[in-house]
Amino acid sequence: MQEHEKIDYVEFPANDIEATKKFFTKTFGWEFADYGPEYSSFANEGINGGFFKSNKKATTETGSALIIFYSEDLEGTQEKVKDAGGKIISPIYPFPGGRRFHFTEPSGNEFAVWSDKAD
Repeated sequence: MQEHEKIDYVEFPANDIEATKKFFTKTFGWEFADYGPEYSSFANEGINGGFFKSNKKATTETGSALIIFYSEDLEGTQEKVKDAGGKIISPIYPFPGGRRFHFTEPSGNEFAVWSDKAD
């Protein structure tokens, strides 16, 4: 259900939509709906969104907002990211309130995962 004046949808660039879909399906269990060869959407993953065909990528280095996942098992999630073809760009490190790591998925978009659970 949409809420008035709340964030409702997020879109990401992807130079390889199929590889990106496989990564998120294997790592986080996402399901996708394709709208032609240049757009695929996801739903019920904390926020709805999609990937559009583009050679650009969303990274903090280029000023993009950082989407951060939560995990009950940070080490386990980091292994799932690596096993699915993600690249760890900042291994697990502590910060006030918890620990986190940053990764890129096959199209190069940067995400992070955090946990308030001790190792």
